[in-house]
Amino acid sequence: MGTMDFKTDASAVTINLLLIVRPEEAASKEKGQREGRTEGGRGADLEGDGNGNSRSQAPQGTELNGTEMFPFVPPGRRVPPDPRELTPPITSGPDKGTQVTVEIHREDTSPQLIKRLSLGKGSQRLRGHDNKGFQKTETPRPPGAKDLHEYPWDKSSLKSMPVDLEQFKKLDDYALKVNVKNSVEELVKALLKQAQTDLEKVRAIWMWICHHIEYDVVGYHNKSQLSSKPRDVLQMGKSICEGYAELFEHMCSLAGIQCKKLSGHAKGHGYKTGQTFTGDSDHAWNAVYLEGRWHLLDSTWGSGSVDDSFTTFTYRYNEFYFLTHPALFINNHFPDNSNWQLLKPTLTLKEFENNMLHNSNFYMLGLLATHPETPIIQTVHGKASVSVECRSSTLFMFKLKGAEEHGLMTLQKHGMKLDIYPQKTGSHKLEIFAKPSKAEASDDVYKCVVEYVVECESVDKAMRFPKDLHQPVGPSWFSERQGFLRPSHPEPVLHTNDGRCSFTFTLSKDISVLTSLHTDGSSLAEDMGRRHVLQIQRRNQVELKVHLPHAGSFVLKIYSKKKLDPGNYDYIFNYLIKCQNTEVKWPAFPKSFSKWLQDYEILEPLSGLLPANRNVQFRLKMHGIAKVLVQAENIYPLTQNKGVWEGTFSTSGCKEVFVMVHENANHNFYSQVLKYEVETQ
Repeated sequence: MGTMDFKTDASAVTINLLLIVRPEEAASKEKGQREGRTEGGRGADLEGDGNGNSRSQAPQGTELNGTEMFPFVPPGRRVPPDPRELTPPITSGPDKGTQVTVEIHREDTSPQLIKRLSLGKGSQRLRGHDNKGFQKTETPRPPGAKDLHEYPWDKSSLKSMPVDLEQFKKLDDYALKVNVKNSVEELVKALLKQAQTDLEKVRAIWMWICHHIEYDVVGYHNKSQLSSKPRDVLQMGKSICEGYAELFEHMCSLAGIQCKKLSGHAKGHGYKTGQTFTGDSDHAWNAVYLEGRWHLLDSTWGSGSVDDSFTTFTYRYNEFYFLTHPALFINNHFPDNSNWQLLKPTLTLKEFENNMLHNSNFYMLGLLATHPETPIIQTVHGKASVSVECRSSTLFMFKLKGAEEHGLMTLQKHGMKLDIYPQKTGSHKLEIFAKPSKAEASDDVYKCVVEYVVECESVDKAMRFPKDLHQPVGPSWFSERQGFLRPSHPEPVLHTNDGRCSFTFTLSKDISVLTSLHTDGSSLAEDMGRRHVLQIQRRNQVELKVHLPHAGSFVLKIYSKKKLDPGNYDYIFNYLIKCQNTEVKWPAFPKSFSKWLQDYEILEPLSGLLPANRNVQFRLKMHGIAKVLVQAENIYPLTQNKGVWEGTFSTSGCKEVFVMVHENANHNFYSQVLKYEVETQ
């Protein structure tokens, strides 16, 4: 065995080669042993390419990766006119080594083939460097058992190795400011000035590509004019996925990092739920070798996104696709070679097609899982149910065929539940959106996290919801955060047979509460909607009594604000109230005025419509009052008994009845606090 040292000129490319010279008898014997070990009749001239595929070795003297290989010519002998004419091999004794110095030139130069030939004993240390001073990178090895991750995802980390993004901040800022476009080599040298470990080198390269190479939407539609060579991608500043992946692979190679470009199918732009994948692969990404293990990343998707018409690219950095956990990466990346899934067990293409698409927004928002786990769901008796699991409190919304209707969504501490009732048969696109619960910045908007196709065979007409129903429905962690604790009815829907119901809460904050009742049609004006809900507050307990005007579906909306805040009330949540009893016909509660305080309470009469020509008993809980009068046809004073103002009056001869209070005994001014109406005779 021996070594080759290489001598270069300004136009030469240096490589490392190992020349093994044996007697012909030994070589022939070893060749026979190799052929005997070949599996399945495969010839000895085939070798794996690291992807599980086989390829033919290039015969001596043919072009290999754009570099010409020439035969050895002894000193003093002319170079043949055709450089591919082979000369007899050089042999030596088994205990001797052969040392040769060779220059490999560019194709457009006239090579000076032979400089020196010398013989020496034993094997020499193999040494050499890559072009332009970069250390040579080892050939990427195929993935093995230690590279594999369990599938399905264990809901632990989004990354395939521990990554502290805070520690990357200084390096990220530096990488973004590097402005080298003259050569890939110079760019890598500049980036590595602040990178020490292999992980830092990969991070610097990743950040630079994601922020400096834009997706070539024009080139995508005219690939014949497109080059994905690293130097061309760098100079143009744009490319498609192939160029992103090749540039990343080349830059990592220059940095001494094993990296491989992978190809396969992707659920990217234009993907339709439930579609199948056939034909050639349509996307490219990379695997990188760090800390003894292969990891996956996609710099194309990390850089930004294109619009629906695929005409405009927008830089929008996406951290998710840097060293993504393989069990998550498989959601939308299916490599041609299943070994590069880096999973155990691996998925089939059919499983990939049938699995739910959880995009990067899904996981970056802390969402964990969906149910069902198939993208196409069938209704059962007109209903389909979906749920989402998440780590922390998250806000959700949905759209069925582009509208937020025909659904009932409830927020839960660790997710949400959604029941869908399509009002037409056929296929319906269901989109679910989410955003952080503490989203206060203007740029925090709802982002689509998952899509379903709902196949509806029959319609449940009874589950038509009022247009005023807001999502989510019912109390939740959000209403608790606004001060509404321990609800008497934790479910979003309340069914009542007699048209009456009551809701109670404990208020954890010093807030004022406002309510209103709504239904479809013109049967309930806004003012009357407020009067069909009676609010009673006892210290930090609030009770909401509801009397429905008729049968049907109603929405009870609840608002609040800080007591000392002069501003408007904020909407908090709502309930759905359903009543099928067509005999229900409750009158509104009495109308209250500003002087009626929230901690006052009507004991009787609760109905705002009083019978004509009757004696009516009044009992009212009010504090801090000097006198109370009931004004009907005549004036009737009420007397105080243990904090309750009570008395009896007649409704004869009047159409309206007012309750008035005298707040200060030193003044004669009375304020109206309640108004009742009297039935017509």
